[in-house]
Amino acid sequence: MKWLVLLGLAAFSECIVKIPLRRVKTMRNTISGKNMLNNFLKEHPYRLSQISFRGSNLTIHPLRNIMDKLYVGNITIGTPPQEFQVIFDTGSSDLWVSSVFCKSPTCSTHIRFRHRQSSTFRLANKTFVIMYGSGRMKGVVVHDTVRIGNLVSTDQPFGLTLKEYGFAHITFDGVLGLNYPNISYSGAIPIFDKLKNEGAISEPVFAFYLSKDEQEGSVVMFGGVDHRYYKGELNRIPLTKAGDWIIRLDSISIKRKVIACSGDCEAVVDTGATYIGGPRTLVNKIQKLIGARRRGNKYTISCSKINTLPSVTFTINGINYPMPGPAYILKDNAGRCCTTFQENRVRLSTESWFLGNVFLRVYFSVFDRGNDRIGLARAV
Repeated sequence: MKWLVLLGLAAFSECIVKIPLRRVKTMRNTISGKNMLNNFLKEHPYRLSQISFRGSNLTIHPLRNIMDKLYVGNITIGTPPQEFQVIFDTGSSDLWVSSVFCKSPTCSTHIRFRHRQSSTFRLANKTFVIMYGSGRMKGVVVHDTVRIGNLVSTDQPFGLTLKEYGFAHITFDGVLGLNYPNISYSGAIPIFDKLKNEGAISEPVFAFYLSKDEQEGSVVMFGGVDHRYYKGELNRIPLTKAGDWIIRLDSISIKRKVIACSGDCEAVVDTGATYIGGPRTLVNKIQKLIGARRRGNKYTISCSKINTLPSVTFTINGINYPMPGPAYILKDNAGRCCTTFQENRVRLSTESWFLGNVFLRVYFSVFDRGNDRIGLARAV
């Protein structure tokens, strides 16, 4: 979730833990939207015990898509376990959830961890702050048992919120960071690193398959790669340096003409972001070339033209990754077709782009901590 927070790949095996994702129809912060969401959750309840599939040590449990943008999944914390929906986020490193310590109005809209109900809870008393483009939080570091499917991390350090701002209308209870430990704001060891160091994960690898439109079937998998989720070759791309999920971007082109990133630029592969982000002037150039018009803070295009829009091609490590028109357009609550190209919220010294979920719905992604690289292949 790179808001402002600044694989030998294993074959499919019995050691992979797969976390399915499910998409939820867009619901904004209107009264009708909230009622729709409440009704949907009542009609489609799920718990780990209901959905989990155990066979050959493979565990599957659901994640769901929020607002057709963010993907969340259930984890449990404490003894006995308390359930939370968190964003599995390659743009940050910290795990945190809302808590009863938090008195901000935003916290009342989320499920809050009740520490007194957990016999394995331990307070560490260290506080930290994270600033996001969509909001901010202040938290305190604590320890407890955290479970992701059948992966169990005992005495896992994580954050409980003391204050939250800006998240009231996002249906999630926290964030599970999957980036490198060096960018942790709390200083706590990320849960993936702890599980890896303890040998709970067979290979230091996780991967995302994000389904398109409102289809179900999206998953995040730990410990290996299920090759049934992509077609063709899985292209391995080295990171610019170990310590962040950033890769070199060769160019961005439309109709074989380079329109951005003609020199040295980078791309952050970020499952916590919806959009494709870049510098303002270059994003505006793309909007103009595809015929989008600004309406308020959005760029829209006639819905009848989606299938005729040109592909925007990202060339990475010498390989082209085209994004067809329908892939980079989303409908808002009013039924308008909006582009998902957005200007970066922070000015960076180099030309930097963010490849969020709209890109990752087209391309299956593998995050290889063992070899400091990312794998991309056309999703099925």
